[in-house]
Amino acid sequence: MSAPTDGPWLDEAAGRLIRPYTVSGGRTRPTTAMDLLTLVMSTGSVPQGHLGPEHADALGLCQGPTSVAEIAAHLRLPATVTKILLSDLVDCGAISARPPDSFHNPTDRFLLEAVLDGLRRQL
Repeated sequence: MSAPTDGPWLDEAAGRLIRPYTVSGGRTRPTTAMDLLTLVMSTGSVPQGHLGPEHADALGLCQGPTSVAEIAAHLRLPATVTKILLSDLVDCGAISARPPDSFHNPTDRFLLEAVLDGLRRQL
């Protein structure tokens, strides 16, 4: 087996060494309602109780307002698992969650065009 990359839970040849839902303790639903555009941010409170290394990694990504989708990408976890980790952090007061500022009309043409422009710049 080759040496792990990106931390102890990834192996270059094998990929993730544990199943993603092991990270969430087998839970499939978050306790806090979130979607991919929900913005989360650290409150500065220290989480009480035992949280796994993935919780610490997620909390480290929440220094400024960050979307659930961005955090899932950085953690290399499915969005549902990421939402569960983040809802654990909301429940213990370590982060706050809110919809994005433009969420009042999620099908707003301006928002959709901005997303399309961003995607085109990436390609």
